[in-house]
Formats: sequence, structure tokens, C-alpha cells
Amino acid sequence: MHRSAYVDRVINLMDPEGNTLLNMSLAEAEAAVASGDPAEVGRIRGQFAILQKDGNLVRMARSLGRPMRYFLAKQTAGPCLIVAERIDQLHEWLQQEGLDDQFHPSYTRMVPAHYVVELALIGCPDPAPKYRRYFTPTRNALPADLDVIGQTYMEALAGVCSDWLDRIGKDAPIGVMFSGGIDSGSVLLILYHLLLARGQSPARLKAFTLSVDNVGADYRQAADFLASLNLSMLLEVIDVPKSAIRYQDAIRVVEDYKPLDIQAAAMGLALCRGIRARYPDWRYLVDGDGGDENLKDYPIEENSELTINSVLNNTMLYQEGWGVEALKHSLVYSGGQSRGHVRTYAPARACEFVGFSPYALPDVIAVAEAIPFIELTAWDHRRLYAMKGDVVRRGVKAVTGLDMPVFEKCRFQHGVVSRDTFAELFPPHEAVYRREFSRLYA
Repeated sequence: MHRSAYVDRVINLMDPEGNTLLNMSLAEAEAAVASGDPAEVGRIRGQFAILQKDGNLVRMARSLGRPMRYFLAKQTAGPCLIVAERIDQLHEWLQQEGLDDQFHPSYTRMVPAHYVVELALIGCPDPAPKYRRYFTPTRNALPADLDVIGQTYMEALAGVCSDWLDRIGKDAPIGVMFSGGIDSGSVLLILYHLLLARGQSPARLKAFTLSVDNVGADYRQAADFLASLNLSMLLEVIDVPKSAIRYQDAIRVVEDYKPLDIQAAAMGLALCRGIRARYPDWRYLVDGDGGDENLKDYPIEENSELTINSVLNNTMLYQEGWGVEALKHSLVYSGGQSRGHVRTYAPARACEFVGFSPYALPDVIAVAEAIPFIELTAWDHRRLYAMKGDVVRRGVKAVTGLDMPVFEKCRFQHGVVSRDTFAELFPPHEAVYRREFSRLYA
């Protein structure tokens, strides 16, 4: 075949309405990605996933807050690249084109967050993607002063939340996925403070808390959190029956099988469905996802692959995993929160909400990475776990003047049901989740 007869196709199924851009238009963001210059892409603020084609070169970039997957199909005339948020969207398009015999979910690829991914559509053999990082925060740049750290961190959170408020309209109701924990609590209080500072009514703000059969620590914690601040009027409890929690539904929506993510997604899906049933026209939901990753607040002793050294020595380990060049990096799923954030994004999207995760934006992550963790903790994991609440509490006080209560950490999936009910709802072994995922394309 002569080169002049060669054809490459790009099918872009990404909905541009799914982007939340805080400092530029979609056309400007697309031009930044089209340039292939990581510095230009790094200027984009917000949650986004953007594809641009230049001849036979395709460039893709995404933030943590929005997934982006692709599949390369072979055709006689040349390669066909299909790009979408979801695996099932890729599969459905291939079915329509009669190309689904080439499909398997393990052949799909995830664009890793914080990279410009470049593919040359050259046919056979398959092109190897090139990865160029567009976000490289400076580590250990802040002084070892918890007051300074807290204020700087919460100012960054308030900055992105303020820019987001500018873009959603002055009357749009805002829901916060709220447990009374550090992350959702700080997001709620920052938004409350910003609305008051703008002279807008905080009545447009609701703290949505999940309860299952009127049981769960989160409901009590959420109520205590708000009562301590005289803000109980913000609380709205969404109570659902135990039958509303199905890990099988979460696997279908999230398209993954990691137990902790699926468990959290199952609860998130139940909450989103409950809100949607009560409020058919509600649009905006904000969450605290990313706060644990930013301040490295995961129990290291529960993961045999981690040590305090690996957590503190590796840039954005919890956000990105071991990195795109690492042997254990998943091409299908990416790594860290780059993979796991779908647990939050997909349930909201499936219920037709526009989600926003301010802790997952580079503006906020950059401050977290600037914290001198080693100096502050002296490699002591107990000091690391205690630091998050202290930092955020001080920062919320400095920015809002409010004394935020801090409760003991509890995962979302554990906070809304009893221990016995949790054991009934969720299998203990990952193999069960893997088999359920495999059934989607059996």
C-alpha cells in the first residue's frame, strides 16, 4: 500500500462538558494539549481529559479528576484509536463497527494523570506511547511550621473552590458528600465561608450524609461535627436500606475490582442514587477525595508493599502509584489515585451529577508535596497519621475562623454500616470481585 492511501482514524467519545476548567476556555486548553508542551498543559487548572490530533500524532492529557481510556483497533486501511471515559463505551463502539472480536478489557489503556501521552498512529507494529510529565511539584519547600503549612494548604483549597464557584452560577445548589471527616468537613467549611464572603446564602449548601437502615457512625459523626459549629441546618441524611448496597453494581459502574475502591464506590453509588431520587434536578456534588492521598494518611501496616520510607521518599506515591516506568504500573488502570479516583467520579457521573474534587487538583497537591514530611515525622508513622488533622484544623481556623472538630479516621465504607452488615455486604477476598468484573465481558 502506498503511503498516500494510508488512513488513520481517531474516534473521540469524550464529552467536553465533562471538563471543569478554572482558568481558560476549552479551546485554550485544547491548544495547550495540541502543542505537546508539558509546560503549556501544566497551565490548565481544573479537572479535565483532552485529546488532540496533529497529523498522525495523537496527544492526550488528563488530571486526576477525570478518567480517560483508549483502545487501538486494527483495520486494513490503518489503525483506529477510540478514546472514551469508560471501558464499556469503547466496547460498545467496537460492537457497532463490527470490531468487537478484537476487544478485551485487558487491551484497553488508561491515560495516567499528570502526563502528556503521545501516540503515533503508524499501524503495525502497535505504537508505543511516549509519556511526558506536565506536573512536577517541588518537594519540602514549606517550613516545618504546622500553622504556615495549614494556612497555605487551606488557602490553596479555598482558591480552587472559589474559582469553581465563579463558574457554576450564583444560585446553583451545592451538595457535599459529607461524613464529618477531615476532608469532607474542611471542604464543607471552606465552601460555607466562601459563600458568606460573597454575600451569598449558605442555604444553597447541603451536607449529604449516607445512613444504611438508620445505622452507622458517619451519621452521628456528621451530626456532631455540624452541631459543634451551630451548622446543623446544613445536614441532610440520605437513609437507604441494606438492599441498596450492592458491590456488583459498583463493579459495573467503576469497572474495576480492587476491594477497598469497590466498597467505597458501592456506598457512594447508594448515596448518589438517594440524592438523585430526592432531588431530580440537582447538578453539583463536591467531595473530599484526595485528602488522604495528599497528606499520606493511609495505614502503612495494612499494605505489605509499603514502608514509611517508600511513602515519604516517593513523590505523589499515593496519587500516581509507582510511576509509569515501573514494572507494577498498570497500563489498563494506571496507579494510585490516578486509578482509584474513579470510585468517586463514576458513581456521581452515573447519576448525572457534575462532580468536583478540589483536593485532587494540582494547586492543592503542590502544597501538600511541599510539606517537609520527613522533618516533621522523623520517620514515625504515628506522627504521620496524627499530622493530617492538625494541619487541616489549623488551616481551616486561619482561613475561616471556624474551629473544625477532628474525629478518629474511619473509611467511608466502614462508617455507614455496622461491622456485621459490612461482612454481609462485601466478600473478604479480591478474587470474588475479579470474577464479578470478568463476567461483564464473558
